[in-house]
Amino acid sequence: MMKRIQINTLIGGVLIGVVGLLALTAVFWTPYDPLALNLRARLQAPSSMYWLGTDEFGRDVLSRIMQGAATSWLLSIVTVSIAVVAGALIGGVAGFLRGPTDRALMMVNDALLAFPGILLAMGILVIVGPNKWGIVLALSLAYTPSVVRVVRGSVLSIREKEHIEASRIMGNSEWYTMWRHILPNCIAPVAVLATSMFGWVLLSESALSFLGLGVPPPAPTWGNMLAGARTYMNTAVWLGIAPGLCIAMTLLGVNLLGDSLRDRLDPRMAR
Repeated sequence: MMKRIQINTLIGGVLIGVVGLLALTAVFWTPYDPLALNLRARLQAPSSMYWLGTDEFGRDVLSRIMQGAATSWLLSIVTVSIAVVAGALIGGVAGFLRGPTDRALMMVNDALLAFPGILLAMGILVIVGPNKWGIVLALSLAYTPSVVRVVRGSVLSIREKEHIEASRIMGNSEWYTMWRHILPNCIAPVAVLATSMFGWVLLSESALSFLGLGVPPPAPTWGNMLAGARTYMNTAVWLGIAPGLCIAMTLLGVNLLGDSLRDRLDPRMAR
């Protein structure tokens, strides 16, 4: 089991590290301006000057891949952070207080869970319009209910344990007991879920951008780069290969790291 964990961690860490390095580097430097047009260099194949070729407007594909990585990762990290914090608070309150509060919160949560996440996000973006923070809002609302369910289930099982009753007997308030003794014990399942959710959010953001509901061009994201490559797949296949590989590498790396983290935090799952 430990050997599998180490292999998953190594491969997943390398994949995420490579793509993460591209995103971090793009914040400070790219080989060319990702938005600069150069029609005389349009649709050039990969070469020593343009390592991943150029697109239909003569823009360097590598520079746009790097900038797209920075944008996609930023949106995914912010979205997952909001979903985890909001879901932990709502799920913690629902599971700990139970009664009418739990029923009311779970009624709303179940209503949101009834919609597929990507469809709910699409509906919200139709209302607020395609932009960076509209995507964050839409995907946060789409993925928060999953966190609520996980945290609520953990809280319901933890709140009946002996050390929770001991905290009450010592005179600690209900809110102190929840913050000090219950929510910290929910970190393990939430951490595993957040790792997987990063991949889901990034894929959803790419899908929304591919459909024209994400970050509007000319700002590059992996999704809208794939959308722009459809017309030229027969003549400039490199336009679709690079962003597609980046998405695949990130998802594979996140899944491997998520499996490794799950096995470390809960060895029973490994069997």
